[in-house]
Amino acid sequence: MTTNAMQPGPLLSSSRTGLVVEALRRSILTGELPAGQPLVETDLARSFGISKTPVREALKTLAGAGLVTMSEYKGATVRVVDEAMARSIFDVRTLLEPVAVARTVERGFDVELAQQALDRATSSEDEAERSLANRDFHQLLYSNCGNPVLVDMLDGLREQTALISVNAWTRLPSWDSEAAEHAEILAAARNGDAGRAGELVLNHIHSFEVRAIGQIVGGKR
Repeated sequence: MTTNAMQPGPLLSSSRTGLVVEALRRSILTGELPAGQPLVETDLARSFGISKTPVREALKTLAGAGLVTMSEYKGATVRVVDEAMARSIFDVRTLLEPVAVARTVERGFDVELAQQALDRATSSEDEAERSLANRDFHQLLYSNCGNPVLVDMLDGLREQTALISVNAWTRLPSWDSEAAEHAEILAAARNGDAGRAGELVLNHIHSFEVRAIGQIVGGKR
């Protein structure tokens, strides 16, 4: 397993688990740690220069976020994305996100911050940074919907959506298509057209679902 991007070496005790979480998340979301890759506590602890305890806690955190699968017999592995998992995530997003975005546009949000996230996503050469910027963009568009339960539910899908994305992007990048759709959504939001913004978000989720699942299914043939 390659660990160069995970910054091995001694870590401060107060932040060991958090740093391991962020390093592993980045490696997963860039595809450096591919789907199905075993995550052996002993090996990871050695690469980070720490004990196994913070590594174990980090793996539990990533499992809770949907990026890692924990098995009593096989241990921890990077989660494998299949068609059923992807369709389930997209299904929930189509039910919740357009409504949350429309409400946020009605209530108001930081449009310029969303524009900055969009700019980061389109200009960065780093896949993980693009993925994080895309997540920030979507989160800003639904974060002020006025329903914290709805926000928490959508936040809970962000990591798994990013995992689906990296699996699709490694086979056929679709940055340009997504950037154009994001720009159209933001334009509607900037104009205060809540209905149109919600409609565009729904179309965006559907179009990415088709592209992503096509790549995931095609890549397994």
